[in-house]
Amino acid sequence: MVRIRHQAFRLLVLLGFATGSLIATGIPAGAATPTYTALGDSYSSGVGTRSYYSDGTNCKRSPYAYPVLDAARLSARLTFAACSGAKVADVRNGQLGSLNSATTYVTVSVGGNDTGWSSVLLKCAQPWPTTCWGEIDAANSFIRNTLPGRLDGLYSAIRAAAPNARVVVVGYPRLFNGRECNLAARISPGEQSALNASADLLVTTIAGRAAAHGFRFVDARGPFTGHAVCDTVEWLNGLSNPISESYHPNRSGQTGYANLVESALRS
Repeated sequence: MVRIRHQAFRLLVLLGFATGSLIATGIPAGAATPTYTALGDSYSSGVGTRSYYSDGTNCKRSPYAYPVLDAARLSARLTFAACSGAKVADVRNGQLGSLNSATTYVTVSVGGNDTGWSSVLLKCAQPWPTTCWGEIDAANSFIRNTLPGRLDGLYSAIRAAAPNARVVVVGYPRLFNGRECNLAARISPGEQSALNASADLLVTTIAGRAAAHGFRFVDARGPFTGHAVCDTVEWLNGLSNPISESYHPNRSGQTGYANLVESALRS
């Protein structure tokens, strides 16, 4: 009997040490569920995946979008505010309502629609002899001269509304690899190169403003290399039917984004 009691005492001591270790590492029992608000445009809502919630809006929010995937991985309660077609002002004026001092995570991707990117791509895809050099130049000018101020206003509003949140700004990939594989959308190698350069300018501009506000930034360009339009394994749709699916991440692309964003949210 003494031996049994001694062994039971040792077991209780070991359990006590284990419990102490758990508390010391900051994982208390019954911790509150983290909250996650996903802000932004079609790259966040999941356009390109061809499957959307019937939520009574035209936002095209997809169950395959990276915010949904990451909310599940993080065991977080998601407010899915991102909406197809959103510009910076739309996010600032219509998507910040759920943010508060208890918000744990925020992601945001926006800026492409402000530049008129979709219109630029449609012009570039028109048959020869139509070209889009003027539209590319206009978009670049906007990115340099106007977009930074808009992003500053939005990022300041996000931080004010969610002062304790971990905020991750999500960038855009390069779309093209220089090959022409879609006869219905003739974008020349030279135009593809110029469009990729514009994407670089957009990404570096967004990254710079994110850093100025102390936000993490996810750069998708490296991970999406080898998965552009016309690559063997595409993460991005080329010209599609319906046309709204064009030049957006497919389900594999959204999974790629989810991996990048999860890492940034956990870091």
